[in-house]
Amino acid sequence: MNETLQKDQRARRAQLANIRQELLAPADAIVGYHELLRDEAGRIGHEEICDSLERIGASANALYELVDRQLGEEAARELIEGGDAEAAQKTLRHDFRNPLNAVKGYGEMLLEDLEDLGEQSLKPDLDMLLGEVNRLLAQLDRIVDFSGLDGGAGTADAPTRTSAMISELLEDIRPISNVAAKAAEAGRILVVDDIEANRDLLSRRLDREGHDVKVATGGVEALTMLQGEDFDLVLLDLMMPDMNGFEVLARLKADERLRNVPVIMISALTEMDSVIRCIEAGAEDYLSKPFDQVLLRARINACLEKKQWRDRESLYLDQLEVEKTKNEKLLLSILPHQVVERLNGGEKIIADRFDDVSVLISDLVGFTEFSAGTPPADLVEYLNWLFSHFDVLASELGVEKVKTIGDAYMVVAGMPQGRADHAEAAARMALGMMEILEKVNAEIGQVFQARIGIHSGPVVAGIIGTHRFVYDVWGDTVNVASRLESSSLANRIQISESTLAHLGNAFAVEPRGAIELKGKGRMNTFFLEFGS
Repeated sequence: MNETLQKDQRARRAQLANIRQELLAPADAIVGYHELLRDEAGRIGHEEICDSLERIGASANALYELVDRQLGEEAARELIEGGDAEAAQKTLRHDFRNPLNAVKGYGEMLLEDLEDLGEQSLKPDLDMLLGEVNRLLAQLDRIVDFSGLDGGAGTADAPTRTSAMISELLEDIRPISNVAAKAAEAGRILVVDDIEANRDLLSRRLDREGHDVKVATGGVEALTMLQGEDFDLVLLDLMMPDMNGFEVLARLKADERLRNVPVIMISALTEMDSVIRCIEAGAEDYLSKPFDQVLLRARINACLEKKQWRDRESLYLDQLEVEKTKNEKLLLSILPHQVVERLNGGEKIIADRFDDVSVLISDLVGFTEFSAGTPPADLVEYLNWLFSHFDVLASELGVEKVKTIGDAYMVVAGMPQGRADHAEAAARMALGMMEILEKVNAEIGQVFQARIGIHSGPVVAGIIGTHRFVYDVWGDTVNVASRLESSSLANRIQISESTLAHLGNAFAVEPRGAIELKGKGRMNTFFLEFGS
């Protein structure tokens, strides 16, 4: 098939789709208002007008049957391929008026019956129904214009949809092979359609189902509303003059905030290519006008249910993320962040050797005797207050708190991240701890004193245990620091020769001389001077 013929057939297909759309939109509105009238008449008990309503319904449904017969798939294919367009046009113009005139006649008779009954509640919907009938009768000759199928230009003054518009859309909706081989809870629904009757009927039906419904008259207004409000579902007409539904759908799916809002496309275009393209672009579903109300309800409920499940899933994922963050914070309060990262990375055994660190161990003098006669709550409150201040200082100086044992407090400078000034950091930590102890004592009226020992050297660090595991350090450096603490004097900071060698002349010290350290023999030690 040559390119010219393909283009010609595409234009014919677009014009027939335009005619079908222009006929079915008001026909759908007429049927919709009839259904509203029937339901309301049954509710208020006016059985005497049911006969007229049934006749209106039968004539309205005949409009559908006529469109399907004259513009259905088989008939449309014949016209596209060169069938007798003039004969089809005459048939539609003649045959379509018969059911329209019948609806009008029965409707006007019903208006008179309502006047006699003094019933006003049904009149607004009946007026809307007759308004759609009169508009369609007035525009029927313009709508059913097949001149373009015979090579003419077609009607150029269509108020909303045009063959050119549909042709442009169908050009975008190429065959896929050419592109690349339980009831839900009520929701907030946005109805997007440029035809007032369609919007009115659909929104009222949805409102009866218990949904919160908003309407937009076109694609631009719909996008503006979606940016400012949250919706659970969008019912989107495909053919609109300002921005077609496919473009609206593409913009929604490109927006990070809106891409998960489900969209059901609604259109009189029944070509499978348009259905596939919309589903490919992210639409949840596609319904052809006129649509079955039961089917529409089922698909809306299915979409809302999926949206609600996705929202729940998102909420659970957010909650999991919150819990994960809490666990991370808890781990970081126990373990260094480098160790947490390694655990999260899958390491089972954490054990490292650090060749040069400074270990600080402190203990409160006389605290054991004090605890024997102090209420547990008061004891814990004091230790919590004191050690919390120590924790803040350790964080500020970048030293690692290893553990507390009773009233003993232990930190290591130079691990798990090595640093050349580890001895200086440990010394500043010790001096700061003495200042904190003095302030806390003054605040709560206690006179506790502390002993502190610092030694520098190699250690091994790692995680031990599988339940309530801890990050701990071992080695002779730890043992020496412990002995320096236990052999120190009240409110003094005792350091080893190794630590002094690392400090150089940065801090003032007082030589203590050689002392006996349990299990270590005699060692030269020094007291770190306050204010240095």
